Amino acid sequence: FNSFWIGIVGLPSLVVTLAGLIGYRGLAYVLLEDRSIGEFPAWFDRLGQQPLIGPFPLALIVFFVLLIFAIIVLQYSGFGRYVYVIGNSKDVARYSGVRVRRTKMILFVVSSTVAALAGILYAARLGAVRGDMALGFELDIITMVLLGGVSIFGGTGTMWGVLLSVLIILNLRNGMGLANFSGHVQTGVIGVLLILSVLVPNLAGTVQAALKRRRARTVEVVAAE
Repeated sequence: FNSFWIGIVGLPSLVVTLAGLIGYRGLAYVLLEDRSIGEFPAWFDRLGQQPLIGPFPLALIVFFVLLIFAIIVLQYSGFGRYVYVIGNSKDVARYSGVRVRRTKMILFVVSSTVAALAGILYAARLGAVRGDMALGFELDIITMVLLGGVSIFGGTGTMWGVLLSVLIILNLRNGMGLANFSGHVQTGVIGVLLILSVLVPNLAGTVQAALKRRRARTVEVVAAE
């Protein structure tokens, strides 16, 4: 659905994503109201609540499989290079022969599929679903991505950086939970991290640009002398 509006119609991806989030959650509220559904088959509950291989649950195994797959695709394949080129400049990618529209549609289809898989595994872990399930997770996810070095404008970032950021956020959440911080305080801390993850790279870029200009002026003065 999102890939159609973004790839074919050409609407901004951020707008379509937010509209889809609001629309799908609203539909969930309409269908479920304030009720929760938890009458799942026993095998489905076992998928999320019991270890599958040794002490590792299915969700963790799927996470690492997808992580390795994403690293290989982004760092060692032509498609991954196309993704970075499109993130840096769609015009440059288009002039270089990259099929920008098709690549973006594939990315959004893959993203939606992974999100659906995550929702299924999360429902299996909880043993029930509600209309407000996973409410607020988007803040954590955006913070993890940006804190991991991924640019909000695209073209920059690695899965290793995101993995490190995921571990930091999860340990921070766990530590605040053990310290009996309220959910509102935890959300506020994550919000501050989100602001810093955007602010610090911008400040670093500004400082680097100022240093480059200063060095350039110094070279010009020395050359003039």
